[in-house]
Formats: sequence, structure tokens, C-alpha cells
Amino acid sequence: MTALRRHVIPVVTILFALAVGIALGGGPLSYASEDDTSSSEESEPDDVVPEASDEEPAPDEEPAPDEGPAPDDDAFADAFAAAAAPSLYDQALTGHPTAVVTFPGVDPEVLDDMVAQVTAAGGGLTGVFEVSEDAVDRDRTGDVDLATAELMTELGDSRIDPTATTYSRLGQLLSVAVATPDKSGQRPNISSDTIRSSLTAAGLVAADPEARLAPLVLVLLPESEDRGTEDALADEAIYTGLTTGLRANAAGVVVLGDSASGDDGLLAGLREDPLVTSTLATVDGGDTVLGRVTAMLAVISSLDGSVGAYGASGSDGAVPIS
Repeated sequence: MTALRRHVIPVVTILFALAVGIALGGGPLSYASEDDTSSSEESEPDDVVPEASDEEPAPDEEPAPDEGPAPDDDAFADAFAAAAAPSLYDQALTGHPTAVVTFPGVDPEVLDDMVAQVTAAGGGLTGVFEVSEDAVDRDRTGDVDLATAELMTELGDSRIDPTATTYSRLGQLLSVAVATPDKSGQRPNISSDTIRSSLTAAGLVAADPEARLAPLVLVLLPESEDRGTEDALADEAIYTGLTTGLRANAAGVVVLGDSASGDDGLLAGLREDPLVTSTLATVDGGDTVLGRVTAMLAVISSLDGSVGAYGASGSDGAVPIS
């Protein structure tokens, strides 16, 4: 992948230079002294039309063609990413299934495209698990706490930390329900079946009861809202607990947000928590093809436990390069 980047960078540089273009000088320049000009004007007959100045176009000169709109850099980047993606993936997810977890407010187009990216990388999708509005509603925290505490007690599973906060506990339960550290995936078991049915009955998660357990989990954040408000900060605490909890039983977890989210939104807030940065891979730019391809490269890297913050606002570079 490093070798590919060495070849790509100079090619892109050349293409960019050609796209910008350089305009070089027009016709020849002529210089004449003031005396020569005077002499010439005196010797000209009255009925002779003066010659056109150098600054005026020749009568038979056609206007320069319209060059059209300037090239769209974002469109070029997306087109390049889409074309290069299959080669970059190199079927690396073959035999390693992926589960997708969505939160309320996720763009359906992003979900559809990420499902397609999993297939393009050679992976299989075990299922899409939808976290409900009630699960992230701050006014329902008490209900979430009660439901998850009862379920934890019923299971008696060591993978669920009894000291975890409400939303970390929900994330850990969801991790046991959808994920496995086995890189080849596994069939659902008694614990996963119990959690799926209980969380579905409580209205917290919509889950496919037949879905296999996946080693890799791709988490899609909702479209970004501005940070700084009291509500936004409370939401960050909820999503921090849920996303870090999802790491409990998975080989790798990748969290994808849009560009605004990574710049100064929910994803930016998550990245300020050391627990997030030390256990998860995060990617911004989910509203672009380039960001989605980057997310899939992060999923591939996470198979070996790799973490990092990637994208335009990521502290670990634009893409994970192994």
C-alpha cells in the first residue's frame, strides 16, 4: 500500500498541474521611439486608416474559447477513491465478516454505500443492528439503566463489567450480541440470543436474531450537530459509552462520522476521550466517497487491532497505511 502511494502522489500532482494550466504570452511586441512615431504620423496620407494598435485583436482573430467551469477537486477525489478502492482493499476481508451498528439520524445513503464497501473488500455482512431513539434519549436513561442492569444480572457474563456506567453497559451487551473476537466469525449463541431478544423487547435495538457474530464492527454516527451546547455534551457522554462498550467482544471497531462531525461535532468530542482513541479507530468524512473508502481501510486494519483517528480532521493521518 505504501508503494502504491509513492506512485499515486506524483501522478496526481501532474494531473493537477495540467488541470490548472499556464497561459503564456500572446503575440510579438513592438517598440518605437517617439521620434519614429511622429515621423510616421507626418508621412501618412490623410486618407490612410491608422493601423490597429498591438493591444487590439486582429480583425480575423477569434475570441478565446470558453474554458468551462473550474475542475471540482472534491468530485475528482471521490472519483479517484471509488476507482482505486477495490485495488486498495485487495479482498482483505475475505473470511472476516462485518456487522454494522447504526444510530438514529444516520444518512441512509451512507449506510447503503458502506454495506457495498464491505462487499467490495471481500467481506460478508452479518447484519445491520439499529440502535433506537429511546436508547439514546437522555430522558429515558433510567429505563435504559434498569433494563441493562436486569439483563446483566440474568446473564452473569464476565464480559459485562458490573461497574460500567449505563451506556457503557449497553454497549458491552450489544458487543456480546453482535461480535466475537474470532476473526472468522461465529454462529449466535445463548448469550447473544438472549441479549438480542431482550434489547429488542425493551425497544432499545432492532436486531436480526439469525445474524452471525462478526469480528469487525462498523459504527455509523448520526449527521453532525454543533458542539458546545449542554445537550451536545450530554450526547457525547452517551455515545462515548456506547462506542467504547462495543469494543468489549470484538476484534476491531471503527466509528464513522461526517466531515462536520470530525471538524467540530460529535466525532470531535469522542476523539477527546483517551478511552476512545486507545481502543477504537475513528474516521471522519462519511459524507464523501473518500471518507467511506478510508473507513473501510480502517476496518481492514482493525482486524489486527489497529486503532487511530483518520480523515481530514484525524490526528493519525488521512488514511491508515499499513
